Amino acid sequence: MSPNTSSLETKAARVREILQEFPRVAVAFSGGVDSTLLLRLALDTLGAAQVLAITGVTELIPAREVQEAEELAQALGARTLFVREQALALAQVAANPADRCYHCKAFLFARFRALAEEAGFPVLLDGANADDVGDWRPGQQAARELGVRSPLQEAGMTKADVRALSRALGLPTWEKPSYACLASRVPYGTPLTREILAAIEAGEEYLRALGFVQLRVRHHGELARIELVAEEIPRLLDPALRTRVTARFRELGYRYVAVDLQGYRTGSMNEVL
Repeated sequence: MSPNTSSLETKAARVREILQEFPRVAVAFSGGVDSTLLLRLALDTLGAAQVLAITGVTELIPAREVQEAEELAQALGARTLFVREQALALAQVAANPADRCYHCKAFLFARFRALAEEAGFPVLLDGANADDVGDWRPGQQAARELGVRSPLQEAGMTKADVRALSRALGLPTWEKPSYACLASRVPYGTPLTREILAAIEAGEEYLRALGFVQLRVRHHGELARIELVAEEIPRLLDPALRTRVTARFRELGYRYVAVDLQGYRTGSMNEVL
C-alpha cells in the first residue's frame, strides 16, 4: 500500500524542521535509499555549502556501493569526504560477534564525527528510518551513544515513505534494492577474512550480471546459500543456468551451492539470535 500523501508530506515537513535546527550538518552517506533521501533533503533545506556527505570505505563494503555513492553524491551536487579504514583490524569486528555492527559503527561514526567537526560540520546525521527500530541493529546503539541524529526515524518515516518520497523527488534510488555490508552474509561467530568477503562479493556480482536484482549470498563455510526473491528462484533452477552458477561458485571456493527456498529476506542471519 502506498503511503498516504498528506501523511507523507507531514513527515517530510518534520524532517525539514529537524534539519533547520542545525546550521551545518554531515550526513553518513552510503548511497542507499535512506541516506540518499536524507542527503537530498539536507541539501534542499540548508544549501550545498552547509552539508557534507561522508562515506566510509572498508573491506566490508562492496566496491559497487562505493562507486554508486560517489556518483550519486556528485549528481546531487554534494561536497563529499571518503573515509578509508581497515575494519578487520578491529578484533571485535573480525571475530564477528552478534554485536559486530556496534563495534564497527562506533569506530566509523567516531571517525566521521571527528573529521566532520574538523571541517566545520558539528552535527552528524544518519539515514535510519522508523522500520529500523524493530530489527536487531546494534549499530544504532553506537550511533545514539555518539549523538548521531536520525531525522527520518525521528519524523516517523518508514521505508515505504522513504521510497515514495524519493520517487516524488525524482531520485534514482527510489526502487534501489536494499543493501547491507558484506559481513551480514556470514554467520555470527565465524571470523571474517578478506578472502571470505571477496568470495561473497564476487558471487553476488556474478548473479547481478545474470540479471538477478534483489539477492544475498550467505556464506556457510564450504556452502553458499543463495537468497533471491521468490519470483526469481525458478529462473535460477533452469538446468543450464544452474550449471553455470554452480561452476562459478566452485571457482570461488564453495564446494556446495544451495538456493534458500524461503527466498530473500533482510537479516536472515539474525534468525538464530
